[in-house]
Amino acid sequence: MPADTNAAGDIFGGWVMAQMDLACGIRAAERARGRVVTAAVKEMSFAAPMKVGDTLSIYTAVTRVGRTSMTLKVEAWAQRYLSHVREKVTDAEFVMVALDSEGKPTAVPAE
Repeated sequence: MPADTNAAGDIFGGWVMAQMDLACGIRAAERARGRVVTAAVKEMSFAAPMKVGDTLSIYTAVTRVGRTSMTLKVEAWAQRYLSHVREKVTDAEFVMVALDSEGKPTAVPAE
């Protein structure tokens, strides 16, 4: 929406990153079968802008599972407004940590 843009009409990178964080949180919580938090974001750079009207698609994949943490590869793609053109906006690795009911790191269960 326009409130999420800079003066040039590009969507704020922080908004795109927040959507990526939400997607990673959903996928990591499914894998952990419980609560997770974001511990780190690695090497995120923007290859193309998001514009008002574009549709954002986020794709995630768990690439590593440690004892209490998971690494996810995440990509953000824009489908340009009123077209079939799709362009990768950014990608990153997110590290998510599984938490128990007291908010302490807990083991990620086996699949």
